[in-house]
Amino acid sequence: MTIKVGDKLPAGTLKEFIEVETEGCSLGPNDVDVAKAAAGKTVAIFALPGAFTPTCSAKHVPGYVAQFDALRGAGVDEIWCVSVNDAFVMGAWARDQKTAGKVRMLGDGSAAFTKAVGQVLDLTERGMGVRSQRYSMLVVDGVVKTLNVEGPGKFEVSDADTMLKQAQALKR
Repeated sequence: MTIKVGDKLPAGTLKEFIEVETEGCSLGPNDVDVAKAAAGKTVAIFALPGAFTPTCSAKHVPGYVAQFDALRGAGVDEIWCVSVNDAFVMGAWARDQKTAGKVRMLGDGSAAFTKAVGQVLDLTERGMGVRSQRYSMLVVDGVVKTLNVEGPGKFEVSDADTMLKQAQALKR
């Protein structure tokens, strides 16, 4: 099943690497219950094929980091980056991309969430295994309000600027 506008996010757990211990968050990989984490919030979720890959590192993540304040101003409570990588890789990538306090870097190591939303990208022939399709969605209280799925090899509709326009339109 492919997720669509109006659907609830599927139940599942993503992993987040926490470098600085805070109340309720221990160091190291922590489970993020998707339903609980999205409840009562407006969340901009974007997913991509892989940490440290060219377009993802040069454009996708930096765009969301740069648009953090504008997205917050448009009513977005949190920004999540989801990739079929383990929490340790996502943590290292978060440091590299300077996402702290702006974008939650969530690992979907076994692609369970990616499969549940129907956004699997099979890059086995290119030596990269099962990955996530590049997409973004605006989620309000666990319900998908917008969904932007990229065509093969494209980066045109899942970017932060598109998400910002959609968040602003939803806020009106």
